[in-house]
Amino acid sequence: MSIDELALILVRGLGQGAIYALIGMSFNIVVNSSGILNFANGTLMILAGVLAFLFLPATPGFVGWALVALAIVAFLFVFVLLQGVLTLFPLKSSVEQHSWLITTMAVSVIVSACIHLYGGSLAFRVPPLLPPVSVFGLSTPSAYFLLIGLAAFWFVMIGWFHKNTRAGLAMSAVAQDLDAGKAAGIPVRRIQLYAFGISGLVLGTTGFVGAPVINISAETGIGYLLSGFTALVIGGLGSNLGAVVGGSLVGVLSMFAAYRFGGIYQDTVTMGLLIAVLMFRPEGIFGLAASRKV
Repeated sequence: MSIDELALILVRGLGQGAIYALIGMSFNIVVNSSGILNFANGTLMILAGVLAFLFLPATPGFVGWALVALAIVAFLFVFVLLQGVLTLFPLKSSVEQHSWLITTMAVSVIVSACIHLYGGSLAFRVPPLLPPVSVFGLSTPSAYFLLIGLAAFWFVMIGWFHKNTRAGLAMSAVAQDLDAGKAAGIPVRRIQLYAFGISGLVLGTTGFVGAPVINISAETGIGYLLSGFTALVIGGLGSNLGAVVGGSLVGVLSMFAAYRFGGIYQDTVTMGLLIAVLMFRPEGIFGLAASRKV
């Protein structure tokens, strides 16, 4: 395998891995505040891609592109806040009733059905926002580079938010001890809604920026969900650094497997990596071992 082929696999793999990392970070922001795994994440990202298909002009100027992006992200932000209300309202405390399993899956099914009613089973094709980039003479979609930059942006911004804002500090406190946070007067439900909103922003920007290289159809949300969750488990549930590292590993290895052996072996390689990590470090590469009261 030549150097230019390896470079192409690396760039495309890191770009694909950035999608998984962003999905993983959107999981983390909600898990750390409420213990809820949002199984609608993959479908919500696909929804953002559909919105990009509907509203993004074929040749957008910078101002038009920015306004369309803002409108789409704002719509998705409100949508996920509503999902947060529907998910959190039935819960008396944290995740004790497990009703979130039904509500998040129900949102995923409903959104997928709406996408299918609109576009059928065919994939939506979104034109690239920027011209392709040459990597060792090989044309590479610019969306991969934008996704890598977006993953780095959200990794930094979420870390800054947790350390430098009152809502972020409260979110970190709730993650450590929900009952203690309530006793200290933290508005837990409001903080958890903020988490759903931030998760929606992450998914919205991911679906919009990555639309040219994401397979956008009613059936693909579950695949991205599983890949993102697998990357997160490998890196360590609750760790954004783990999401980035796990996403990069899954993206590069699956891209290498597809190039070298064929696309049918992508999941085999990913599952092999997952099993290998869990055998030696069940909490993931950067995860912390959970303590249990007895």
